[in-house]
Amino acid sequence: MAETKAAAKPAAPKFAKDVFAVEVPNHELLKVAYDSYLAAGRAVTARTKRRGEVRGGGKKPWKQKGTGRARFGSSRNPIWRGGGIVFGPLGNENYTKRLSTTQKRVALRQALTLAEKAGKFVVADIKSTGKTREIVEFLREYKLDETRRVLMVVDAKTPEMGRATNNLGAVELKSAMYLSVYHILNADKIVITPAALKTVETWLGQEAKTSAAKAKEVTS
Repeated sequence: MAETKAAAKPAAPKFAKDVFAVEVPNHELLKVAYDSYLAAGRAVTARTKRRGEVRGGGKKPWKQKGTGRARFGSSRNPIWRGGGIVFGPLGNENYTKRLSTTQKRVALRQALTLAEKAGKFVVADIKSTGKTREIVEFLREYKLDETRRVLMVVDAKTPEMGRATNNLGAVELKSAMYLSVYHILNADKIVITPAALKTVETWLGQEAKTSAAKAKEVTS
C-alpha cells in the first residue's frame, strides 16, 4: 500500500501582497473574465436555414392580382410557417470575448485576493503515485473530504496526479500557469503546493511590477 505524506500544515502561510492582497474596486473585470472563459468553450452547433435554403416554395402560392389577398411569390417566405429564418444562427458565430493580457492578469490577482480573504487556501505538498486512494486520504487529512469543489494547483501536472484525481468529481487539477478566474471563483477550497505558490507569485508579481513601472513612466 502506497503511503501519502503531506507536508506539515503551515500555521499562517505568507502570500505576496502584490498578488494576493490587491485592491478590488468592483467586480466588473472579474465578471468579464469569468464570462470570457465560458464563452471560449461554447460550442457553435446551432444552424438555421435562410429563405433560399428551405426546400420547396418554387411555385407562386396564388396569382399576383385578383384574389384580394396580399401578394406572395413563395410559400417559404420568412413570415410563413415552414419558411426560412431571417436572423437565426448560421453555425459560424464567434462568441469569444477578447481580453488583453494585462486585463487577464489583473483579474487573476483580484480573484486570488478574494479567495485569500475568504480563507480558501491550503498550502501543502501533494504527493501521489497515481492512486485515487492517496488523494482521498490527503483530503481527509486536511478535512476537505466533504468539500463540494476542491481546486488543486500544482507547479506542473504529472500523469500520476492526473490518474489520481480523474475519478474524483469534486477535485479539479490545474497547473499554476493555467489558473483561470473561473476555477478560482468556483472553488470552495484551493490546495496549492509551495512550488506552485512560488510560481504564481513570480509570474503575476513580476507583471504587476512591470505595469506599475510603465504607469509611473507615463505619468512622470
